[in-house]
Amino acid sequence: MEHVLMYIWVTALGLSIGSFLNVLIYRLPRKMKIGLGRSICPNCRMTIKAYDNIPVLSYLFLGGKCRRCRADISARYPMVELLNAAVYLYLYWQHGLSWQFFVFCFLSSVLVAIIFIDVEFQLIPDRLTIPGMVVGLAVSMLPSGIGIVSSIIGLLIGGGVLYLIAMLGDWLFKKESMGGGDIKMTAMLGAFLGWEKIVLIFFAGAVIGLLVSIVAMYFSKKVRSTRMIPFGPFLALGAFLAITYGDTIISYYIDNFFHI
Repeated sequence: MEHVLMYIWVTALGLSIGSFLNVLIYRLPRKMKIGLGRSICPNCRMTIKAYDNIPVLSYLFLGGKCRRCRADISARYPMVELLNAAVYLYLYWQHGLSWQFFVFCFLSSVLVAIIFIDVEFQLIPDRLTIPGMVVGLAVSMLPSGIGIVSSIIGLLIGGGVLYLIAMLGDWLFKKESMGGGDIKMTAMLGAFLGWEKIVLIFFAGAVIGLLVSIVAMYFSKKVRSTRMIPFGPFLALGAFLAITYGDTIISYYIDNFFHI
């Protein structure tokens, strides 16, 4: 029974943090204040009551519409909440109620926010990545953490490699090929995960990005004309892979393909 209660608590935590992520996703790219003011309907500007702001349940009860003006509420809101809760549940299944669970939950929530912001605005806010670097460096010093040296090396390699790729892309294509947000994002990931997993994230992100881009260019005229596909979501998916199975993948590669 206690085990079931823990899963219920983790689900509630994930949904609640997911609700806060929706605030970040809406306000950060619009340069709005985060900590002040309650949530409002984007259409009629009515303050949303607490009972209409319960994760997922309020959306279902209201039929996906504002109580006052009946304007449609984006399905992104319950999607973010459910996704964040699902990630928390998986991390709890992997790590139990440990410091790794809380650290990876924090990082995963930042990545969820980055995915949705970057898809809509082609922007990765510094207000997510720069504090993330600081947190990554701090948690590296926890017991069984990756260590401050590995964290600093991961930060420098994560940001440095992508910076060099961006400079090369700018020179080849004579225009900005990669935003600074992607560079700061990989620096943050390096601070949390170390340089070995950054290599995995680069590779996984590139492969996922290539496959998704081919499909998107085939089906979307807009993508074919603009050729603008944000890279942040693919890096985030690569990071999720590194968080959950990075150690297993790296060990398998070393054991089977890296013999001296």
